[in-house]
Amino acid sequence: QVQLVESGGGLVQAGGSLRLSCAASGSIFSFNDMVWYRQAPGKQRELVATITRGGNTNYADSVKGRFTISRDNAKTTVYLQMNSLKPEDTAVYYCNAKYYSDYLQSLYGNNLDAWGQGTLVTVSS
Repeated sequence: QVQLVESGGGLVQAGGSLRLSCAASGSIFSFNDMVWYRQAPGKQRELVATITRGGNTNYADSVKGRFTISRDNAKTTVYLQMNSLKPEDTAVYYCNAKYYSDYLQSLYGNNLDAWGQGTLVTVSS
């Protein structure tokens, strides 16, 4: 069983900063790519940022230069540092982890998905 627990959301004024955390746990072989998504009211869920197990990152154009994704050395916690927040960043932010359940799955490259419960970020103007 894989669990992702997010924290760090809240209310902030435009121009402010927040840091989201996502702690992953479970008896699995390895966590691989870890991803932050967000979903604003009435909109589809969108990818915000991705970090590979090797530390390579990728960002949505809308957050480049403002958000930074990172993960700890044990590679089981992922962070999203959000600076210069804008009202349009208001959304529920979800953590997603790709993982191999066992060694055999790693040989085949069969990633499984786990999702957190989401944390609300509200940016006031």
